[in-house]
Amino acid sequence: MSFKTVFALVSLAVLSFAMPTKRAVCSNGRTASNAACCTWFDVLDDIQENIFDGGECGEDVHESLRLTFHDAIGFSQSNPAVGGGADGSIIAFSDIETNFHANLGTDDIVEVQRPFAIKHNVSFGDFIQFAGAVGVSNCAGGPRLQFLAGRPNNTFPAQDLTVPEPTDSVTAILSRMGDAGFNPEEIVDLLASHSVAAQDHVDPTIHGSPFDSTPSAFDPQIFVEVLLTGTLFPGNGSNPGEVLSPLPGELRLQSDALLARDPRTACEWQSFVNNHDLMVTRFEAAMAKLAILGHNARDLIDCSEVIPVPNSATSNTASLPAGFSMGEVEASCDTAPFPTIPSIAGPETSVARVPPS
Repeated sequence: MSFKTVFALVSLAVLSFAMPTKRAVCSNGRTASNAACCTWFDVLDDIQENIFDGGECGEDVHESLRLTFHDAIGFSQSNPAVGGGADGSIIAFSDIETNFHANLGTDDIVEVQRPFAIKHNVSFGDFIQFAGAVGVSNCAGGPRLQFLAGRPNNTFPAQDLTVPEPTDSVTAILSRMGDAGFNPEEIVDLLASHSVAAQDHVDPTIHGSPFDSTPSAFDPQIFVEVLLTGTLFPGNGSNPGEVLSPLPGELRLQSDALLARDPRTACEWQSFVNNHDLMVTRFEAAMAKLAILGHNARDLIDCSEVIPVPNSATSNTASLPAGFSMGEVEASCDTAPFPTIPSIAGPETSVARVPPS
C-alpha cells in the first residue's frame, strides 16, 4: 500500500471521527443523543408539574427516592428467586410488596406513579428510577443521577425481608446489603438519601418527622446530627426502630445511629460531615449501581442527559445546630479526628414537620 493511500485512509478516519453525531429532535425543540430518550423529556415535563409540584423538593420527592431503593433491593447475587432488582415489581405486584412490613407507606407513591408510567408507555422499573432521579435533582445541592432506560417489565414479585429495617443490627444490614452486592461504605453512601427523607410509620403520631433539620436540601447535615447525643423522643415516646434524638421534631432511626457509630461504617459516615461534594459523588456512584440491579448496563440506553442539573449547594460543610457544642458529638471513627465545623448561632434548633402533600 502506498504512502498516499495510507494517508488518505487516515485522513478519512480522522474526518469520520470529527463529524458530529446527528442528534434526535424531541419535543419543545430539545434534542437527545438517542431517539429512545425523547419520550423521557415528555415524562419529565409531566411529573415535574403533576407529581413534584412544579419542581419542588417536597414529600413526593422523598417518597419517590425511597421507592427507587425499595424496588431495586429485592435482589440477591446468590438466589435469583429473591427478586429481579430494579424491575418495577413493587408497582406491578403492589398488592403483595407494599404489604411487606419494611415497605409500609410505599403504597401512596406507588399509586401516584402507576398512571404516569402507563400513560407514557414506559416500564415500571424505568419509571421508578427516572422519577427518583428527577425528584432528587429538585433538592438544593442534589446529585445528578445517571438514568439508563430500557428495563423490561418484570414477571414476578420480590420476596419479603429484602429491605433492611430500622430495627436491624448493623451486622444484619451489612449481610443483606452484601448479598445484593454492596459493601459497608456503599451502604453509608446510599444513606445520604436520608438528608431529604422523612417518616410516617416508625412513629405514626408525628407525620412527616424528618431525619435532619434541612429536609429540602441534599446536604451533609444528617451526618453530624445523627452523631449528637440524643436526649428526647419527638413524638409519643420510644418506638421500635427509634432512638433518642438531639432535636425537637427530629426522629432518629436506630439503624442510622448504629451505622454512624459502628467501626465498620463510622469513618465513611464521618467523611461526609465536611465534604458535600464527596457525599454527592459517592451517592451518585452507589445509586448507579442500585438502579441497574438485575440488569446489564450494556443492554440499556443512557438517557442521563434528560435529568435536570440541580441547583448548587449552599454549603459544603455541615454545622453544629444552634445550642450544641463539639462536646456533644459522639465521634466514632478511630482513624481520623472529627473535623472542625461551624456552629449556628441563635436559639436551640428545632425541626418543623414536613406537611403532607
